[in-house]
Amino acid sequence: MRWMLAVAVALNSFAAYAGVGPGPGLTGNDTGGIIAWTPDVDLIYRDIAAAHCARWNRLTGITSVHRTYGDYIGFQCIYDRRFDPRKAWVPGPY
Repeated sequence: MRWMLAVAVALNSFAAYAGVGPGPGLTGNDTGGIIAWTPDVDLIYRDIAAAHCARWNRLTGITSVHRTYGDYIGFQCIYDRRFDPRKAWVPGPY
C-alpha cells in the first residue's frame, strides 16, 4: 500500500511540471509569444514567428530581441487589415 502512495506522489510531481511556463523553443498563442534565444535561432527567428502566426491567418511583429542566453525574442501576431474572412471562406465567428 505504501508503494502505491509513493508511485502516486512521484507521478503527481512529474505531472505538475509538465508544460508549466516557457520551455525551450517557442511558447505562445494567437496573440503572440516568445522564442528562447540561441545563436542558431538568431538567424531564423523571424521565420519561426511568421510560421506560428500563420496558423491564425495573422502577420508577425517582432517586439523585442535580447541577444543573451536566458533571454527571449518577443513577437506579436497582428491582423492584416486587408484580410476579409468572408471572401476567403474561412470558417469561424465574424
